Amino acid sequence: MRIKHFMVVGLFFTVLTGLSALTAPSLPAQDYDYHIPANNVSPITLGMGGINLTNAADYFASYDNPALLADNGGTAFATSFRIKNSENLTFSELMSASNLLKDKQFMYYTLVAKNTAWTYQPVSSINISEIYSESGNSYSRYYDYQLEKLQLSLAAKDENYTHLAGGLNLKYLTGRLVYLQEKMVNGYLRREEFIDNKVKGVSGDLGFTWQEEKVTWGFCAYDVFSRLWWESYDSKSLQRRAAMGIQYNMDKLALMGSVQGKIAKTSETTYHFGLVKNWTWKAGGSTDSKSAEQNLIIRTGLFSKDFNGTKNINYTLGSGYNYNMFRVDFALTNDGMQLRDSQYLFSVGMGIQ
Repeated sequence: MRIKHFMVVGLFFTVLTGLSALTAPSLPAQDYDYHIPANNVSPITLGMGGINLTNAADYFASYDNPALLADNGGTAFATSFRIKNSENLTFSELMSASNLLKDKQFMYYTLVAKNTAWTYQPVSSINISEIYSESGNSYSRYYDYQLEKLQLSLAAKDENYTHLAGGLNLKYLTGRLVYLQEKMVNGYLRREEFIDNKVKGVSGDLGFTWQEEKVTWGFCAYDVFSRLWWESYDSKSLQRRAAMGIQYNMDKLALMGSVQGKIAKTSETTYHFGLVKNWTWKAGGSTDSKSAEQNLIIRTGLFSKDFNGTKNINYTLGSGYNYNMFRVDFALTNDGMQLRDSQYLFSVGMGIQ
């Protein structure tokens, strides 16, 4: 597939985007705006500032820019977990297998092959059960919203434009919403509203990179066409977003910056900066070319809407270790350097060259 084919697909997406602008009545479900930096599935990306448009050394690169798969020639499998410490856990408890394997914390897995990737993600998993009072009355409310994504990513380069690469994410979405609200009347709960609806949907991202000797440029538009079809409600679209960035590569060091914002709505633009340092050596200090290679990576970054005070800045820190075909990565992010409110991402992967 040549790069000009992605241009044609992009034009087709633009037409579909106009069709997806129809409005629908409000539905008691979460806003359909999922591609925000805080929701990133990759600890590699999260550690270096929250968005990755230019760095192909990431098993999860297709999430932010599918064009980064264009130079991938190997096969790898990786999975990541979001670890939000809502309980008073020690670090050893936090990293235990029993804690990582809780369904509510399972985030993402991906199988990457030559120029392609297949991924699965529980995009949204919200469960709320509460009793509250309003205007002197007591109410009971139950809300459960689940949405899952299956994604195919494709990437290619054109032999006539070797610096340019293009990529495409095709997503299939499926989920369910259950909503129940009851009012206490004479000691009994009386149903006021009940919803049990399933949803199906499709969506797509379109990304590009331009790579020179030391500089890489990246661009991606997210959910440029999308539609969610409900059983009993009008269909709706996801919030469209776009991002662009640049990376400067030095020996074992990379600096990057990027910006992301909404399309056709209030901007809420975020600005991202990251740094990656990489150390590589042979196992046991051997100089044998067949010896297993090891890598230690340190990542740091930050992102914000306005950088107006530390409370409005997300600070990120991450690390990774590769040994031969195995890889482990870890990252955390927090607002205003409040470590007690940090969110963590942890991933394990295996690659076959």
